[in-house]
Amino acid sequence: MADYRKTLNLTDTPFPMRGNLAKREPGWIAEWQDRRLYQRIREKAQGRPRFVLHDGPPYANGDIHIGHAVNKILKDIIVRSKTLAGFDAPYVPGWDCHGLPIEHQIEKTHGKHLPADQARRLCREYAEEQVQRQKKDFIRLGVLGDWDNPYRTMAFETEAAEVRALGEILQRGYLFKGLKPVNWCFDCGSALAEAEVEYQDHRSPMVDVGFPLAMAERSRLAHAFGLDALPGGPVFAVIWTTTPWTIPANQALNVHPEVVYELVETERGMLVLAAELRAACLERYALQGRVLGACRGIALDRIEFRHPFYDRVSSVMLGDYVGTDTGTGVVHSAPAYGMDDFVTCTRYGMRFDEILTPVQADGRYADSLEFFGGLSIWKANPKVIEKLDEAGCLFSSGSLNHSYMHCWRHKTPVIYRATTQWFVGMERAEGRAADAPTLRELALDAVEATTFYPSWGKARLHAMIANRPDWCVSRQRNWGVPIPLFLHRESGEPHPRSLELLEQVAQRIEREGIDAWFRLDAAELLGDEADEYEKMRDTLDVWFDSGTTHWSVLRGSHRDESGWPADLYLEGSDQHRGWFHSSLLTGCAIDGRAPYKALLTHGFVVDGQGKKMSKSKGNVVAPQQVSDTLGAEVLRLWVAATDYSGELTISKEILDRVVEVYRRLRNTLRFLLSNTADFDPARDAVPVDQLLDVDAWALAHLAGLQRQITADYERFEFHRIVQALQNYAAEDLGAFYLDILKDRLYTTRADSRARRSAQTALWHITQAVTRLMAPILSFTAEEIQALTGAGEDDSVMLHTWHEIPGIADAEARLARWTLIREARAEAQKVLEDLRSAGGIGASLQANVCIRAAGERFDALASLGEDLRFVMITSSAELVRVATEAEQGVEANASEHAKCERCWHYRADVGAHAEHPQLCGRCHGNLHGEPEVRRHA
Repeated sequence: MADYRKTLNLTDTPFPMRGNLAKREPGWIAEWQDRRLYQRIREKAQGRPRFVLHDGPPYANGDIHIGHAVNKILKDIIVRSKTLAGFDAPYVPGWDCHGLPIEHQIEKTHGKHLPADQARRLCREYAEEQVQRQKKDFIRLGVLGDWDNPYRTMAFETEAAEVRALGEILQRGYLFKGLKPVNWCFDCGSALAEAEVEYQDHRSPMVDVGFPLAMAERSRLAHAFGLDALPGGPVFAVIWTTTPWTIPANQALNVHPEVVYELVETERGMLVLAAELRAACLERYALQGRVLGACRGIALDRIEFRHPFYDRVSSVMLGDYVGTDTGTGVVHSAPAYGMDDFVTCTRYGMRFDEILTPVQADGRYADSLEFFGGLSIWKANPKVIEKLDEAGCLFSSGSLNHSYMHCWRHKTPVIYRATTQWFVGMERAEGRAADAPTLRELALDAVEATTFYPSWGKARLHAMIANRPDWCVSRQRNWGVPIPLFLHRESGEPHPRSLELLEQVAQRIEREGIDAWFRLDAAELLGDEADEYEKMRDTLDVWFDSGTTHWSVLRGSHRDESGWPADLYLEGSDQHRGWFHSSLLTGCAIDGRAPYKALLTHGFVVDGQGKKMSKSKGNVVAPQQVSDTLGAEVLRLWVAATDYSGELTISKEILDRVVEVYRRLRNTLRFLLSNTADFDPARDAVPVDQLLDVDAWALAHLAGLQRQITADYERFEFHRIVQALQNYAAEDLGAFYLDILKDRLYTTRADSRARRSAQTALWHITQAVTRLMAPILSFTAEEIQALTGAGEDDSVMLHTWHEIPGIADAEARLARWTLIREARAEAQKVLEDLRSAGGIGASLQANVCIRAAGERFDALASLGEDLRFVMITSSAELVRVATEAEQGVEANASEHAKCERCWHYRADVGAHAEHPQLCGRCHGNLHGEPEVRRHA
C-alpha cells in the first residue's frame, strides 16, 4: 500500500505548541530593551494625534502586589491599543516618593531621633531603592514605557515644580492659614488626608452628662417653655457622648432649631430633653418624669448653661446636624474636636484664639489643664467620668461598639483636632470677585465634564466633592516638599512678597532638592527683615505631590512626551478620594478645570471566595510568582478577561482556567502559522475578487470582528475582547472555517488557486488577530511577528490595525453563510448521533441529505458540488421542500470505498488502476487535471 501522507501539504512552523512562557519571556524583554523598542515606537508615531494616559504614581515602598499588576497591565493594554489605533501614545511611569510610610520605615530601621537632614537623605536613598525594585517587576509584566526616564516626585525638578504649583494656588487666593479640626493621628504626629482614614470597629465609653443651667437664665428658660417661672431645684441640659475626653474642651451646647424639646421634672431636677427621646432617656437614667412644658429648639438659642466641673459658660447654639435617632437631642460642642462643632461656634462669632485646644499632638492633655494635665486622652476617659460623677452631673454611663475613624497605617484611633494648618479652601478665595465660582463649584462642574469608566464613578466623585471640607495640605513631617513661606512673627501673615520668594526657593530646590529650604538662612532672601519673620517647617500633604503632577510632569519634567489635559487617568476605586480627588482640586484651583478628560476605575483583587488578600490568611497571589511559573502572559490574559469594574477574583483554579484559554488560542494560532508557512503574500496572494466564496466570507467576517474589537478597545471593555477572540478561535475558526479548510489546504496542489485562496484568507486572519490580541497577549504577538514580519527588527507595535481587504456584497455574503452555518450545525448534530450509535466512525464516512426551504435552500444550493466539503461528508444531497416545517437532515453510512489520501468515501476510488487507493480528485490533483473549487 502506497504512503500518500507525503503527498499532502503538511507544512510546519517553528511556533511551538507549548509557549514555555515563564522561561522565554525574560529573554524577549531583554531583546525589547536591547532594540530600544519603546523609543522606536515613539519615533514611528511622531506626527500622529497624541493620546496621553497619565500614570498615577504607585508609592515607593515595598514590592508590588497583584493590585499593582492589574493597574499597570490595564494601562499597558490601553497604551498599546491606542498605538495600534494610530495614536502617538507615550507612557511615562511615575513614583510617589515622599510621605510618612517611608519616613516610618527609616525610623524603624535607624531610630526616631535622627537629625532631620540625615533622615531625609536616608528616606531618599530608601525610596530610590524601592523604585528600582518595583520597576524591575513592572517591566517583567511586559509593560512598555519610558523606564529609563520615569518621573519621581522626589526629583529636584519635580519638587521645585510642586512649590511653583503651590504658588499658583496661593496667587489665586485658595491657600489660607486657619485653625480647623483635621483628622489627626497621634502615632503619625500629623494631620491625615481623608484618603488616609479608614473605619474599624471600636469600643467607646458612653455617658449622659447634665450641664447645669446658669442661675441668671432661669427666667429665660421658663419663658422659652411657656412657664411663668421654674419650680425650685436644679435644671440640666443633658447630653450624650462617646468621647468623654472632649468634655474638658466643651464650649457650647447644640440643639436642632425645629426639634421639639421638653422640660421634664424628675427626682434629680428638671431635664431638657428632645421629646422623641424622653422615654428612652428616663429609662436609661432610672428616673420618673413629668413634662412641665415644651418648645422648639430655636426658643433655646443662646440660653446659657454651665460646664459640669469648670467655671465657664456653655451657651446653646442651633445646629441642623443635631439628630434624634440616639442620645438626648442635645449635643455637647467642643469646637477644637469636631467639625460641626467648629463650624457652629465660629458661625456664632467665636474667635480662633477663644477655642480651647488642650489636647497636644501626642494625644496628651497639656500639663496646664486642671484635673487631667499630662494624661493621655484615652486614659483620661474614666477620670473624666469620675469627675462628672463627683460633680453630680453624671446621669448614666456604659460602653458602645461602633464604627470609628482609624489611621490606615497604624490602625489606631484618629480624632478630629483643631490645629493651625494650611488649607485649600473649598468655599473661600482671597482677592477673587464675590461672584466668582468657588473651588467646590469649579470642581463639581469639572466632574460633570469628565467621562467616567464605569459611569457610576461620576456620582461617587461628585458626592465626595459636594460634601468635603477644606483641604488641609500641611503636615508636620521631615520627608516632604516644604511649604516655603515666611510668616510674620506677630501677625502670622505670609510675607507680602511670598510669590516672588516662592520662585526663588523653587530655583534653589531645582538645583539642590528640598534640603535647600530646610538649610536656608532666612536672611539670604529677606535681608534685614529676617528677624521679623519665621520660616515655616511644615511639609505638603503627599496627596498634593501626586495631585500636582499634571503641573510638575505633564507640563514640567516630561512636557515634550506628554500633553495637558491628559486623555485618561486610570487607578483603583479608592482613588476617587485619593489621586483623582487631589488632582481635580489642584487642577481646578490652578486652571479652573480637571487635568483629565476621562477617569477609569478598576476594582480590588480578592481570592476565589471573594475575600480580601492577606498574608496571614495565606491567600495572597503574588504577580512575581505567577510570572515565574505560568508566565506574565497568563497574568495579562487574566486581567483582560476579568470585568475590572467590580472586584477581580483570582485563585490557582482561576489561573488554571486562564491557562487553558491561552492554550486553545495558541493552538489556533499555530494552525494559522503552519498553514501559511510556504505562503508569500507578495507572490502568492489571490486577488480579492478571485477568492473562493468561503474565503471571501472569512475576510468579511474578520472585518466585522475587527470593528467589534477595536470598538471595545475604545470603550476599554477588555473582557469583551477576550470573549470575542475565544469565540472566534473556537467557533468561527476551529469549529467551522478551519474545519472546512483542512481538506483544501492538505489535498489540493500546493500552488493551486484553491489552496492559495485559503492561504490568502489565513494570512489576513493571522495578521489581524495578531494585532488585535497584541495589547493583551503582547509576548505572543511579538513571537508571531518575529515569524511573519519584515525582519528581526520588526515589532507588532510598529504597525497599526491590519487593513483587511474589502469584500463585495459583504453583508449579503455574511447573511447567506449564516444560513449555511445554521444548516451545517443541524447536520453535525445528526452526524454525531449516527456516530454515537456506531453507524459511522467519522463524518466523512457519511452521506447526508438536507431538506431545505426558501432562503436556506437557495444558500445551500449556491454551493453546488462544494456542499459536501462544507458538511465534511463524502456526499451531500439537497432537496427543496415547501415549508420550514418540512426541513430536516438525514444521514447514513457510505457504501463506497475510502480514499487513502483524502479519506473521503467515493464511488470512483480505484478508478485508476495504477493508483487503486485514490479517488478521482486525488488522482487528478497528483497526476492529472487538478480539481476546481469555487465555494469551499
